[in-house]
Amino acid sequence: MTNKPGAVITGGDFQGLGVLRTLAQKDIPIILLDSDHCISKYSRFKKKFIKSPHPSEAETYFNFLIDLAKKEKIYGWVIFPNSDDAVYVLSKYKKSLEKCYRIPTPCWEVTQYVYDKEKTYRLAEKHGIPIPKTYYPKNLSELLELDLHFPVVIKPSIRDHFYNKIKIKAFKINNKEELIKIYQRVCSTIDPSEVLVQDFIPGGPKNLYSFCPLFKDGKILASIMARRARQHPMDFGHASTFVELADVPEMRNIAERFLRLIDFYGIAEVEFMMDPRDGKYKLIEVNPRVWGWHTLAIAVGVDFPYLLYQDMIGEQVRVPLPSNHCKWVHLTTDLPTVFIEVMKENMKIRDYIASMRGKKEDAVLSLNDPLPFFAEIALIPYLWLKRGF
Repeated sequence: MTNKPGAVITGGDFQGLGVLRTLAQKDIPIILLDSDHCISKYSRFKKKFIKSPHPSEAETYFNFLIDLAKKEKIYGWVIFPNSDDAVYVLSKYKKSLEKCYRIPTPCWEVTQYVYDKEKTYRLAEKHGIPIPKTYYPKNLSELLELDLHFPVVIKPSIRDHFYNKIKIKAFKINNKEELIKIYQRVCSTIDPSEVLVQDFIPGGPKNLYSFCPLFKDGKILASIMARRARQHPMDFGHASTFVELADVPEMRNIAERFLRLIDFYGIAEVEFMMDPRDGKYKLIEVNPRVWGWHTLAIAVGVDFPYLLYQDMIGEQVRVPLPSNHCKWVHLTTDLPTVFIEVMKENMKIRDYIASMRGKKEDAVLSLNDPLPFFAEIALIPYLWLKRGF
């Protein structure tokens, strides 16, 4: 019987499955939480599944976590957030939750700068960190006064307030008529104070990159970089479908500057778009939690969930380097994405075949743990209906 503190994983989708598999293989006790159907329930790795409230119900979820610690006697366990909603709860209630758990999410005074994109962009702009040109109109009159050069993007400053209802991450706007129509549509769903208008960076996901560190005391302890060449949908994806390692020192420098500015702690995905018009890597957002393709890092030796766990329980963290080249793919979303792009003549089949050569890490498929893959196949109609394609 292990004496190690356990881990609570707040979400059983494919990101959570990656955390579950890597920690369970190290004999760390696991409690898996989800408010809905999830593929991680079907993993062969030992865990206890408990149905939870949805973390968007912040106070209810907080009270549930407190009661869970008492009921299951799991004081001192590490909680891994698996969504922005869970990040919000752990950050807002951090002081109270730390009486029961180890919380790897920073306090709200820090987290607000990555949870709210308006705060992200304003801070970056203040300190000379490159971002797409961004506007913050608070009503239609202010919007119409802007000197915009189309196309532009309309997006929410707080993703889940909008995405959970509309299943769309952002809108590309080509003219003034579309601008007014889409702005009014978005403002009917969220408060106008949360609506951002941003310069559109051309090139699509071939120019989409991420730098991912374990960050502590102003320093990068471990990291990887990647190009996220395919996502679904391709224009404004809510999840990557094909990712390959990259090496862009400029991204590392920018990410390190920003995370140091806010005194960040933990693991994060810092997203960038390379703007082909000026060659600059521009900060798009920061995800302060595990991200969709984090198992690519595990496959090359940078096991972010376990490194974070070690640091949270006070063990020495050994700084690894990526061991070899590898790619990451989520087949159940990548294949339909590729099909659509081929039909639109945006991609050639031979280019897809070439991209799939070499060693690959699949988001879900594992011969060592096959049932989650078949569960995901069975759940595809339900998941696409609920979350959108």
